[in-house]
Amino acid sequence: MDRRVISSLAHRDHPVAAPLSDASVDRLLDRALPRGDERLLDLGCGEAAWLLRALTPRPGARGEGVDTSRDALTRAREAARAAGLDARLTLHEQDAAGFTSPHVFGLVAVVGSTHAFGGLLPALATARTHLAAGGRVLVGEGFWEREPSPAALAGLGASHDEFDDLATTVERVAEDGWTPVYGHVSTQDEWDDYEWSWTGSLSRWALDHPGRPDSAEALRAATAHRDGWLRGYRGTLGFVTLLLRAS
Repeated sequence: MDRRVISSLAHRDHPVAAPLSDASVDRLLDRALPRGDERLLDLGCGEAAWLLRALTPRPGARGEGVDTSRDALTRAREAARAAGLDARLTLHEQDAAGFTSPHVFGLVAVVGSTHAFGGLLPALATARTHLAAGGRVLVGEGFWEREPSPAALAGLGASHDEFDDLATTVERVAEDGWTPVYGHVSTQDEWDDYEWSWTGSLSRWALDHPGRPDSAEALRAATAHRDGWLRGYRGTLGFVTLLLRAS
């Protein structure tokens, strides 16, 4: 089963593809879009959950999303039409790192997708090229809550140098010419809800479709992910979402 299909199934019952609650998403968007009529861009938008959440209560806002997954963008368009938002949402099927636009944006979001750019600082460099004067960047990135054990690294399929601790992560951002104006560190409850939702949604799909040739593979993927989390990185991997202004 394609990894993008697994991810789509696993994220069906969670507000966004990151360990954030509904309340946290809304609070971050309220801070990020103070006027309510901004033009916003999501690089690596997936099914455009952030864009749909941003546009729904802000009739003056317009959004654009970029992603390489045709299936995810198809579902995003369907959700936008169902919500009556399709006239204010433009989606592009292409590599986000190479995306160009005639517009600049009051908010550029890169939440949980910095890996697509080669890391946090390259993602911020790309975001900067799209940013209007005085605009904001919303970036979500992992960090080490504590020194990762071999089991944690194995569960994530990650290397030790893939992330820094929280203080170092913020320092790197500041040294790169950004000023954090708000931030949210995902709580253990948010992480647990995200992981139970991820593994539960995928498992439920597999159990509901026993005749599908890929149902057994989906169930194995859910089980492996759950074991990697519970026996490995639970309490070790953190997630911070930063709202940034260019210094």
